[in-house]
Amino acid sequence: MTTASEPPFVQGVHLQRTDENVREIEALTGLLGEPTGLGGLLDDLKYDVRRSRVPRLLGRAVREAYRWDDHDERDLQWYPQGISTSADSSDTEAFVTATGESRRVVVTTWYSTGRDGVKRGSRVTFVDLDSGKYRHVLLVSPVFDKAGRLTLRPMSIHAGGIVWAGDHLHVAATSRGFVTARVDDIMRVAGDDDHPDRFGIEGSSLFSFGHRYVLPVRFTYQAYADEGHEKLRYSFMSLDRRSDPPALVAGEYALDPDATTRLARYRLDPSTWQLATGDDGFSRPLAIDEGGVRQMQGAVIAAGRYHVTVSHGPWMPGTVCAGQPGSMRVHRLALPMGPEDLSYWPSTDRLWSVTEHPRRRWIVAMDRGWFD
Repeated sequence: MTTASEPPFVQGVHLQRTDENVREIEALTGLLGEPTGLGGLLDDLKYDVRRSRVPRLLGRAVREAYRWDDHDERDLQWYPQGISTSADSSDTEAFVTATGESRRVVVTTWYSTGRDGVKRGSRVTFVDLDSGKYRHVLLVSPVFDKAGRLTLRPMSIHAGGIVWAGDHLHVAATSRGFVTARVDDIMRVAGDDDHPDRFGIEGSSLFSFGHRYVLPVRFTYQAYADEGHEKLRYSFMSLDRRSDPPALVAGEYALDPDATTRLARYRLDPSTWQLATGDDGFSRPLAIDEGGVRQMQGAVIAAGRYHVTVSHGPWMPGTVCAGQPGSMRVHRLALPMGPEDLSYWPSTDRLWSVTEHPRRRWIVAMDRGWFD
């Protein structure tokens, strides 16, 4: 049997999974109570998204668009980055609650800019497309200090991409690789909406920068490079569910003309939605393509081709490049300014993205066929 350390897997770079934070998460559960999971969160959504009546005005390929509430639309402390959907998480393309109700859900990531002097880490946001409501969940890392006491750290990563596969969320962490959490681990924090500037564990109380829910990270896929090779940067990620076996796609953002713009595919085990691992404990890519696009912010495979977003700053509309690495066709004015990560919704044949700049923040869906 071929393992993830032998051909056809590519040598040069690899990922290695850390131990799972089982004891730490159990201790956090002891403090906060049993997790509500995603089902409990969806029953307690707080903010409204506004659906655009004229989505095509936002970009030539845009057919569906949603805007955040007024505060999140303008907020300078948090910037949206990654996107995935319930179409990634399940063949049914919906999250099914404990009562059997199906929900079409989008999940995005945000990173804290620290412009006010406080780095708050990263968070994920679940948007129920059917109810038009959403809520933020702070990513956290529970750890024991030297005295054996449970402490809490913010997850300080750029979170430029996210893959929702099964019940796992894989969140891009650039040169570190990516971190993984489980939606079943979402926990409610009592009353923390009233403490937006406090963080940590104080006695029997937990503070999470004003977030009513937290999600502990279970483990990290740490990035490494073999001797003579350059470590891959996990700037963004997506899921290729239709490949056999399914694959996680990761790519590199690069502004410097001398920096690499590689696109990599890793095999996923469909029974666990974790990376395939070799006997040496390493996960190596199935393929690495060198022909990525300068300043690409997201990449996804749909209909056998790559689709890549390119941002031109806060004032110019975004571009989508489609085709094979090294020979992609450029489609300008395709979506709003500041596009980031990408995700594909097969049954509707639409590409989803999120834009980052204050007062110009959208969740958008584009017709993939427009790029044929």
